[in-house]
Amino acid sequence: MKEEETLDPADWEAMRATAYRMVDEAISRLSEVRDAPVWQDMPDPVRASYKEPIPLNGQPLDKVFDEIKTNLLPYPMGNIHPRFWMWYMGSSNFTGALGDFLAAALGSNLGGGNHAAALMDRQVVDWLKTMTGFPAEASGTLTSGGSVANLIGLTVARNEALGQQEIREHGLGNANLAFYASDQIHGCHMTAMEVLGLGRSSLRLLPCKGDYTLDVTALRHQIANDRANGIQPVAIIATAGTINTGAIDDLPALADLAEEECLWLHVDGCIGALAAIAPKNGGKLVGLERADSVALDPHKWLHAPFEVGCCLVKDKAQHIDTFALSQAYLEKEPRGVAAADWLHDFGIQTSRGFRALKVWMSLKEHGVEKFGRLIDQNIAQAEFLADRIRADPDMELLAEPVLDIVCFRIYPPGLSEADIEDLNREIMLRLQEGGLVALSDTRVGSIYALRCAIANHRTLSKDIDILVDEIRRLYPKLALDLREGSNQ
Repeated sequence: MKEEETLDPADWEAMRATAYRMVDEAISRLSEVRDAPVWQDMPDPVRASYKEPIPLNGQPLDKVFDEIKTNLLPYPMGNIHPRFWMWYMGSSNFTGALGDFLAAALGSNLGGGNHAAALMDRQVVDWLKTMTGFPAEASGTLTSGGSVANLIGLTVARNEALGQQEIREHGLGNANLAFYASDQIHGCHMTAMEVLGLGRSSLRLLPCKGDYTLDVTALRHQIANDRANGIQPVAIIATAGTINTGAIDDLPALADLAEEECLWLHVDGCIGALAAIAPKNGGKLVGLERADSVALDPHKWLHAPFEVGCCLVKDKAQHIDTFALSQAYLEKEPRGVAAADWLHDFGIQTSRGFRALKVWMSLKEHGVEKFGRLIDQNIAQAEFLADRIRADPDMELLAEPVLDIVCFRIYPPGLSEADIEDLNREIMLRLQEGGLVALSDTRVGSIYALRCAIANHRTLSKDIDILVDEIRRLYPKLALDLREGSNQ
């Protein structure tokens, strides 16, 4: 017989030494992250390395790691850096990274089964229910992130509206359904409408009020109008922290309206739902506990390494009825490995990674109260930035911050709107390319804005000062060049 092979190392002690080397490198980079660039562009040789053909034969792991140190580690997105405030994402933590390593070493499939990882998965979901005020008997499932978490909640809402057995057996048929949200909603909901077979037109995007929240009066009128035209209202999608400005819809009023109209209330809380644990700001999330389903993201304000989201559903039977299947090859047994409920009955994945461990370990190490204080800290830092902008005659605050997102622009006199937009975009890009600060851009109404989303446990108030001081250093010369160009 031909000699048989395995992927295990021939020398476990050599493997141990290489693994220690990797851990040392990771700790060094994290401990020195404040002194590194937030982001830096890759030189051509690094880019070219990612076009090399597939390796036919292997090489020692030490050599593989040398390549990683050269071509990968120096060029991250940057979200672990204390001055990365672009897209809304947490900044990870080393304990969570160790959790991911241990989870990968175990190699557990969390589709189900009678093993400790499955119990830990359920425990983390239980903890998230506690954080958001959901009852202990509620249901939930960990997901890849907010997009899938929202999709799961809206799928349960759709199936409940049409009848679980009918839609699972026969599909949508001639159903004409409507879901309701403000025009500030995350784009994943439009994708969800497409995936649910409804089309984007089923999502009624209502103009927001001046504070960027859903207009409850306009919503009430739209529901009545749809009913009058033979369209079946299904669900209100409230937002607890809009992606643009961090606004929180009036959750109690929307819960009242949902009950009055017999509609499902889904809350997209991927930005702000976890602020419910913050001692100073938790009151902003009153009403969250009244939702039928909530989507949230532990990889944001719980700073779990990517990726882990969660969908909570208040009625467990409704949740299971939406997704559970009876399959001969996955029967529940009276004892043994299969003597447990199947976790894949709560979502769309049969195979699932062990996402819970990194969340579990971090909460065990730090406690939920510390995460609540860190959320308050980020919100206070956002208000500190807003105060600096208010005090600067050449800057304009474009929305009052509710959570930790600040939208503003540099607004010096003597420039056209087009020049002001060019100025702000150029400053944003120079901040990124200089490796000092990473902001993103958006539009608040029709106005081009710089967006600073401070969901970072490493951020300090002095980092806010660095941002404002660097903007003040950069913009006078750029504004002067634009004025001179306009006068030629």
